[in-house]
Amino acid sequence: MNLQNKTLLITGIDEFIGLRAAELAIAQGMKVRGLQSSHDREKTQNLGAEIIVGSVTDPAVAQKACQGVDIVLHTAQITEEAGAIQHFREVNVGGTVNMAKAAKNAGVKTFVHLSSVMVYGFNYPNRVTEDGQLCSDKNSYCQTKIEAEAELLPLNTPPDFGVIIIRAGDVYGPGSIPWVVRPIHFMRQKLFAYANDGVGVINHLYIDNLVDAIFLAMEKETYGEIFNITDGEETTWKEYFIRLAAMEGLPAPMSMPKDEIKLFLKLRHQGQKLLRKKADILPESVDFMSRPYAYSIAKAQNLLDYKPKIDLETGLYQTRTWLKNTDIQKLVK
Repeated sequence: MNLQNKTLLITGIDEFIGLRAAELAIAQGMKVRGLQSSHDREKTQNLGAEIIVGSVTDPAVAQKACQGVDIVLHTAQITEEAGAIQHFREVNVGGTVNMAKAAKNAGVKTFVHLSSVMVYGFNYPNRVTEDGQLCSDKNSYCQTKIEAEAELLPLNTPPDFGVIIIRAGDVYGPGSIPWVVRPIHFMRQKLFAYANDGVGVINHLYIDNLVDAIFLAMEKETYGEIFNITDGEETTWKEYFIRLAAMEGLPAPMSMPKDEIKLFLKLRHQGQKLLRKKADILPESVDFMSRPYAYSIAKAQNLLDYKPKIDLETGLYQTRTWLKNTDIQKLVK
């Protein structure tokens, strides 16, 4: 499929991944429509995209958004590290299915769903492939990403309607909250430590590399397929966080036992609850930041000819440029 002049609907267009996908889509000649839940249009007003405000869980909104669209890129999701399953399920499963059914009814040809490598849970084999066992490890985010995939795949009926699933790694770059903004926020306060000597692998994925993979999957019309997407580098957690600190001119963070970090964050969270403050980081975040192995991207390399163009050094340099002009205090939730 030639993407030029195609109309692309992006859900979650005002969020980190959706926003960059919109910028790169417009740059290569696509017409972009965006769906966002927030009425705040500060991030999207100068994009050059048509913006619809509403929820992905609303059938009428989904129907309106999908009219006259060739491709849907569904990035809207709840990405918190923990919480009530019903809260996650409403958006991550219900919203996804609602958008897919609306797209199918509107005659959309391609539906790309942004999933996550977290469908494998926190303990998985080295170089796990797309056929690997899925595991929620009793985490609401992991569980609802698994459920969304299971609900979507039966809707795949090409050539009329094709579903593609992208299991993204740890997406970093300008605007990334979990892998850039939040660690640096805590490093600046000397409150950051990595777990268990930083062993294990961060499967970092520069935002532009992710969007490249998504566009390749659209172009090649790989309907019914699921792809793990990362930068393909095996970087330890220790190396990543030390390089992130160095990028900001901050001292290298220290290591602490995982259980001690979780206990500290649990006590911190309880204190914030007593003060009726929203938690700035949850204890479960440590599980996400101590996963053991790399995920295989061989399938994407073979079927999509996916070659990550931006390495970690370049990605961090571009992130540093963004940080210089950004008040991250406003971004920490």
